[in-house]
Amino acid sequence: MQSRHLLPVSIEPMRHADLDAVMAMDKLCFSSPWSADSYLTELRNRAAQYFVARTSEIIIGYGGAWVIDHEAHVTTLAVLPQYRRCRVGERLLIALLQECILRHAHRVSLEVRVGNTGARNLYARYGFVESERRAHYYLDNGDDALIMRVDNVHLAQYSQLHLDITPNMHREQ
Repeated sequence: MQSRHLLPVSIEPMRHADLDAVMAMDKLCFSSPWSADSYLTELRNRAAQYFVARTSEIIIGYGGAWVIDHEAHVTTLAVLPQYRRCRVGERLLIALLQECILRHAHRVSLEVRVGNTGARNLYARYGFVESERRAHYYLDNGDDALIMRVDNVHLAQYSQLHLDITPNMHREQ
């Protein structure tokens, strides 16, 4: 599945019943996975919204963000390795950005490993720019993190430029 074709998935709010699949994917995708308690806390967090990407059979990706006042932060975004480059992460990111806009965010930020060029390129396509570098941010191996952010997501120009080009792409039935 290494082509850039559009894989049919639905993007849905994460539910408690999804946690086993999400936690298994978290362990596969990240060297410092979250605990079950962390996910349970996040699902109860009124400032947070988490989504899963689901094929007809399985969950293949997930992502989440917080919005507090007019600031949003993407907390996590992951796709099973065999489904990368099928635009699943892109559709999760779009869903998160749309949710942030609905919750009146003006700015969205995130951290990404310096060496994760695929993710950095995806974020750049949606207007994120590098705003800061944090040396030795990741505890597992000391990698640096780039803080990327996009401002003015609440303005109509942002949606027209970045989100309207893929109408309803993330909500396939």
